[in-house]
Amino acid sequence: MEISIKSLDTIREAAREFISHIGEARVFAFYGKMGAGKTTFVKAICEELGCTDVITSPTFAIVNEYTTQQTPIYHFDFYRIKKLEEVYDMGYEEYFYSGALCLIEWPELIEDILPDDAVRVTIEEQPDGSRLVRY
Repeated sequence: MEISIKSLDTIREAAREFISHIGEARVFAFYGKMGAGKTTFVKAICEELGCTDVITSPTFAIVNEYTTQQTPIYHFDFYRIKKLEEVYDMGYEEYFYSGALCLIEWPELIEDILPDDAVRVTIEEQPDGSRLVRY
């Protein structure tokens, strides 16, 4: 599946399209270079799911929890992880296998413990400044 985000003006539309294809999947791993738009897209997804919390990158907290009427959303940012033991210590299994929606940035650093059914999502900036979301 591919979704094009032409500009910030169309990101909510792209998030709605993404959500319409979530199905039963619960864990989404977002890959992309620094500045590709991972956090911005995750924020749009959360807003489209009805989250009214302030949505920010959990770079220092590692995980932020957002509430919606349907389910909690856990937003991870593993950019600052130095050792996999840090993820074990935070109790990642309680999040990943909770049935809640888990949106993970910088999953490259925890590949060995991602659930087998995690959906891998790549966001790439295109030459014209648009973003291409593939999963």
